Amino acid sequence: MSAPPPFEVTVLTMFPEAFPGPLGVSLVGTAWREAGLWSLETLDIRGFSKDKRGFLDDTPAGGGPGQVMRADVIASALDSVEARGRPFLYMSARGRPLTQARVKDWADGPGLIVLAGRFEGVDQRVIDARGFEEVSVGDAVLAGGEAAALVTIEACVRLVPGVLGQAESLSEESFEDGLLEHPQFTRPRTFEGLEIPQVLLSGHHAQVAAWRQTERERATRERRPDLWTAWLANQQAKGE
Repeated sequence: MSAPPPFEVTVLTMFPEAFPGPLGVSLVGTAWREAGLWSLETLDIRGFSKDKRGFLDDTPAGGGPGQVMRADVIASALDSVEARGRPFLYMSARGRPLTQARVKDWADGPGLIVLAGRFEGVDQRVIDARGFEEVSVGDAVLAGGEAAALVTIEACVRLVPGVLGQAESLSEESFEDGLLEHPQFTRPRTFEGLEIPQVLLSGHHAQVAAWRQTERERATRERRPDLWTAWLANQQAKGE
């Protein structure tokens, strides 16, 4: 029996046809289809409904609009999957924010089991009973969890060793050290009257590094004051 790939992903969804989507293209797709560095399995939740019509939702307890996905159906679908030490994630607007730190932790593990919900959400009892981590990809409500699942999976898979061509480039990306990434430029040297910053053409590596650090700090301070405050506190704690 062959060993499983380094990173296994199973998605529980009502719409398996939503996958692989962007996960099937570029280096991430090649690492899946050709290199076998990670795997993707989708499981149709509707197949675990005991209702002859395949219904897996019911009206909210206490009243209110919409439908709620049933705990027993979700549990049956999840229990059919061999976990192999993988965390259970439920994509939810009320979850903890997706961060690069969490992504790195998951990417270092054996993979993910991801629940993409629909309707008004999932019965809280199965979330608690099966130990799902609720994850939000932003302060916005989506029609379902599939798009959020794609975001989360891609963020993890790209960190799996061998998936990206230049692993050293990961160290300068946004969030790796608490700051946003610096702006990027390439040819042509002049575009619609706008020039590449002269320092980037100087060939002086120390000056380039200093310019990039300044730009990272500026972007973080202006765009993400929450990250900037945390970064300053971290620098102060380190005595820098």
